[in-house]
Amino acid sequence: MPHLEWIGKEKVVNHAKEVPFHVLERKYSFGKGRDGMVIHGDNLLALKSLLPEYEGKVKCIYIDPPYNTGNEGWVYNDNVHDPRIKKWLGEVVGKEGEDLSRHDKWLCMMYPRLRLLHRLLAQDGVIAVSINDHELFHLGELMNEIFGVKNRLACAPWRSEPSGGKEKTVLRTGHEYILFYAKDDVSNFSREEKLTGTLDLVDKFGSYKKGRELRKWGAGSERSDRPKMWFPVTAPDGEIVYPYRNDGVEGRWRWGKDNPEMKKILKDPEYAHWEKCPYDDGISIDGAKKRWVPFEKIRVESKFFGWNSWLDNLGTNADATATIKAIFGEKAFDTPKPVSLLEWIVSLYDSKDSIILDSFAGSGTTAHAVLNLNKKDGGKRKFILIEMMDYAETITAERVRRVISGYGEGKNAVPGTGGGFDFYEIGAPLMEKGMLNESVSPAKIRRYVWYMETHDVPMESMGKEDFLGIFQQTAYYFHYRPKEVTLLDEDYLATITAKAESYVIYADRCLLSEEFMARHHIVFKKIPRDIAVL
Repeated sequence: MPHLEWIGKEKVVNHAKEVPFHVLERKYSFGKGRDGMVIHGDNLLALKSLLPEYEGKVKCIYIDPPYNTGNEGWVYNDNVHDPRIKKWLGEVVGKEGEDLSRHDKWLCMMYPRLRLLHRLLAQDGVIAVSINDHELFHLGELMNEIFGVKNRLACAPWRSEPSGGKEKTVLRTGHEYILFYAKDDVSNFSREEKLTGTLDLVDKFGSYKKGRELRKWGAGSERSDRPKMWFPVTAPDGEIVYPYRNDGVEGRWRWGKDNPEMKKILKDPEYAHWEKCPYDDGISIDGAKKRWVPFEKIRVESKFFGWNSWLDNLGTNADATATIKAIFGEKAFDTPKPVSLLEWIVSLYDSKDSIILDSFAGSGTTAHAVLNLNKKDGGKRKFILIEMMDYAETITAERVRRVISGYGEGKNAVPGTGGGFDFYEIGAPLMEKGMLNESVSPAKIRRYVWYMETHDVPMESMGKEDFLGIFQQTAYYFHYRPKEVTLLDEDYLATITAKAESYVIYADRCLLSEEFMARHHIVFKKIPRDIAVL
C-alpha cells in the first residue's frame, strides 16, 4: 500500500511514544453524576494522559480538526500558525520545520494525534473526522496508513450549506466530508432498518426469521485474529460448540461475550437459531463431519442496512450557529457543528453506555449530543472533550453547563438534560530527566503504575499506602517515598499482609537474594527504571 510522504514525517512518526505522560488535575465538578470530562490543554498531552485508563475503551471518536484553509482570522487559527503549534513544530521537527508548507505543518500536527486516537479506540469502535477539500486527500491517506484501508467505512459528504456555499467560483460545493473508519470489528454498529419479510419461524419466545450465522466469515475470521472471540457456546442438546471454520481451522464468533445478544445465547441457547452444518469435503473435527452452527434470530419484520453515505437532513452550519446563539445569546463560536449531526454519529455505535471522545472539542457540540441522547433513551454514555484554546472554560465547558441546566427564556427555553462533568487541566509530567517528578502526588503515581500493570481493573480495587491491589493472583506493592530511598528487605516483607500466589514489589533498592525471591515468588521492580512507559 502506498504511503503518504511529507517534509518532517520522519520526526513525527514515533513522536506519540516520545510525548511525556502528564497527570490530569481536576479543578472542579459540575452537576450531578459524572457523565463526562472537559480537559483544557494541548490535545497531544491530554490524549497521552488518557491512555492508562482508556486505551482500547473509547467506542466512538469524533474530531473536527483545523481545515487548513488559510483563514487565520478566527479563534482556532485555521492555518496551523497558532503559536503553540509553531512552538511544538520547532521542538519536534527542528529547524527544518521553518520551511514546511501549510500541508506539511498540518500533517505533522495531525499524525501523532491520530496515532494516539487509534490506541484509545476500542476494537469495535468507530472514528469520524470532519474535513473539507483542502486536506481531504491528505487526511484519507493518513487515515489509511494509521487505521488501515480495510477499515475505511466511508467518505461521506455532508451538506453543510444547502444554498451551495459562499464560494464565488464556477463550482460551488456547499458540503464538507466526514471520513469514517473502524478499528477492526463493526458488529456493534447500528444500521438503518428496512422491511425483511415474514417472520416464518416460531420458538418459545414468539415468531422470528433466521438471520446471519454468528461465526465470523472472510478476512479476520481466524482465532488468532481475535483470540477473545473464541469461546464455547452450548447448543440446544447440550453439546459444546466452538466457531470452527468450514475448512476446519479454528475461527471466531462475530460477537464477543459482552455483546447483549451473545449474553442471552450463552444463558439460553434458544435465543439463537441452530442448524447442523457440514464442514468442507474431507474435513472432520473429532471424527464429526457436521457440527451445530448458531444463527441470529430476527424478531421484527425489518432488517438492518448500512446508512446512506450522503449525509443530508442532519443539520447545517446555519442550524449550528442558531444553537450557539440560543445558548450564549450571541455567536460565541465561528464554526460549530449541528447537534443533530453529532447525535447521528454518536448513535452509529449501538450502545447506550459507550465512551465518546472529541479531542478538538471547540464549542462542545459532542457533549451536547451525548447529553441529549442520554436524556432521550436513558443511556449512560460518557463524553471526554479536549480543547487546547483558552475558551475551553468560557465556551466549551460553559456550553455543557448550560445544556445540563437548561438555557433560553420563555417559549424559547430549552429544558436541561441533567448530568454532570469534571473539568481538568493538564498537570505536571510524571517523569523529569528520567526520575519520578516529586511534585506529582504518590497517589497519582501509584494509580499510573496500577493501570500499567493491569489495564482492565477498575481503580476502585486499589488499596491504601503501598498496596495497589491483587490482579490475576498477583499482589502489587509500590514502595515509594518522595526524597527517600526505599528498600525491599526482610523488614519490609514483614509489613505485607496480602495473600497471593506471587508478588510484584516496586522499590528503589532490593536487599533480598535472587534465590530467596524465587522461592517466595517475588518479583522486584526498580523505581523508576522498571515503571512501564506508554
